[in-house]
Amino acid sequence: QVLLVESGGGLVQAGASLRLSCAASGRAFDSYAMGWFRQAPGKEREFVAAMDWSGENTYYADSVKGRFTITRDNAKNTAYLKMYSLKPEDTAVYYCAARYYSSGYSLMSSRLYDSWGQGTQVIVSS
Repeated sequence: QVLLVESGGGLVQAGASLRLSCAASGRAFDSYAMGWFRQAPGKEREFVAAMDWSGENTYYADSVKGRFTITRDNAKNTAYLKMYSLKPEDTAVYYCAARYYSSGYSLMSSRLYDSWGQGTQVIVSS
């Protein structure tokens, strides 16, 4: 497992952009698949985006496709979620998650991951 710490959340207006960061501590970050999930008040946690351990494959929820981009910098042990054209419905606590040496569509399921960050709040005002 790795220790994950998210940052970069905040209060923005609709149409704005944000970049969330997920800093990982521990070895072999470049062997971990990374995922982003979010949970809005009164709702279940939902998948947002994921990247497999190789970095070659990415996956997105339909609701964010074309607006959000997941990236990673293995030299910095950090994954990012770049969010553009934010909407009020994007308001949620955003969590990053990690799973060792994983790939495929199973990355869209929160049950796959065994390391989670504490979350960072994103509020998008209309």
